[in-house]
Amino acid sequence: MRPGRVATWVRIGSGACAVALAAIAPADGAGDADVGRAIFTDKGCPRCHLPRGSPAAGPALEELRRPQGEMELAGRLWNHVPGMFAALTQAASEWPRINAGEMADLMAYLRADPARDAESDSSKGQLVLLRKGCLKCHRLGREGGRIEPDLAERRADYDSAAAWAATMWTHTPAMALMATRQGLSYPRFSGDDMGHLLSFLKQVAATTPPRRSGTTPAR
Repeated sequence: MRPGRVATWVRIGSGACAVALAAIAPADGAGDADVGRAIFTDKGCPRCHLPRGSPAAGPALEELRRPQGEMELAGRLWNHVPGMFAALTQAASEWPRINAGEMADLMAYLRADPARDAESDSSKGQLVLLRKGCLKCHRLGREGGRIEPDLAERRADYDSAAAWAATMWTHTPAMALMATRQGLSYPRFSGDDMGHLLSFLKQVAATTPPRRSGTTPAR
């Protein structure tokens, strides 16, 4: 691929991610499982996720809908995106848009419970950030890549698991495509990784002065 095309794609992708991250508001309170069931259907999820034993392209519904933590589910959704994005692209289908409120309801339907998440540890989250290679693309204050957003900034999507998962859902298709085009391995999250990572980012954001409009952090 020509360098000019890569640069163009990076600018477009990074801009879209920045807008998406800034626009998503945190979910207000616990989700509604009945509403989540309707959203699951409305977004077209049953086309690929059917009860076990039924022919379907994606994991069985029982694998998605089971007792789990909210941040655990956020990590599983992140891992699921590349395969789903490829399948939808092949079928010429649009990527389903899910906002934070809808994500909260979906989480309730998929039986995600914050009480099932382990206590988050920001020091472990820092290790997750480094081991997953997040700073190869993103910036954290004065460190890392040049792609927006700066992960050290205070943002609404750090405020709840649903808001964070909705942001990840919006962000990951572009991120997965970028990783493929640049020969980077797509990071996978397991266990409590995602919860620890968010804990670290929230801690950093809480101590980072707000950036003045029109300015960029010093490198």
